[in-house]
Amino acid sequence: MITKRIIPCLDVKDGRVVKGVNFEGLGDVASPVELAKFYSQCGADELVFYDITASAEGRALFTDILCETAKQVFIPLTVGGGINSVADFDRVLKCGADKVSVNSGAIRNPSLVGEAAKLYGDQCVVLSVDIKRVNGVFTVFSKGGRENTGMEAIEWIKRCAADGAGEIVVNSIDTDGVKQGFDLEMLEAVCNAVSVPVIASGGAGKIDDFITLFKALPKVDAGLAASIFHFGEVQISDLKKKMAENNIPARI
Repeated sequence: MITKRIIPCLDVKDGRVVKGVNFEGLGDVASPVELAKFYSQCGADELVFYDITASAEGRALFTDILCETAKQVFIPLTVGGGINSVADFDRVLKCGADKVSVNSGAIRNPSLVGEAAKLYGDQCVVLSVDIKRVNGVFTVFSKGGRENTGMEAIEWIKRCAADGAGEIVVNSIDTDGVKQGFDLEMLEAVCNAVSVPVIASGGAGKIDDFITLFKALPKVDAGLAASIFHFGEVQISDLKKKMAENNIPARI
């Protein structure tokens, strides 16, 4: 049976890891280089590095801090933020990324997913989608959750998966940083729409939230979280032990 992945997320702003609630009120946490080194050594299955203001500020992702971070990581590293072209994919991969996450760039240029998949393979292209309910409809937001695109999320995800996105990260803005559990309704809708791996993001507050996620939605491949790992509220080793006790396959 395929093991379920546990993925810490580094939201990076001005070279520092930050964390907020509902994508707002960002507070400083730590150095991404030091955190990446810590997670690489303590049982994380993968690591995500997001330059969270690159798209909103209309600039390329900071590559110097990424290169330093990548040197510390011996697990798969996914990188996103300001990815607007296949040249951006190339630049980030050369910095040490294993996979590239695209969000606002794909919204601006829907052909980007297909172009990148043809060049680098589906396994390299990760579609990250920031979703919020608007009048009861799952709606795609761009620029770090700041801008309502008006697009219905499930159809957008289906289109990008068909074009070659090899993984989907579902970021629920409604549950982000609230620590009341993952957005199971939203995740189930995505899992039922695509056959590629789905990563749950937004809402984890305790170990049991991951147990509930994987038991309620066996199709979800991974759980992603930030602050509960950054601040030591959940130790990855403890989480994986609890997963094993609940017959959820994990890499111990």
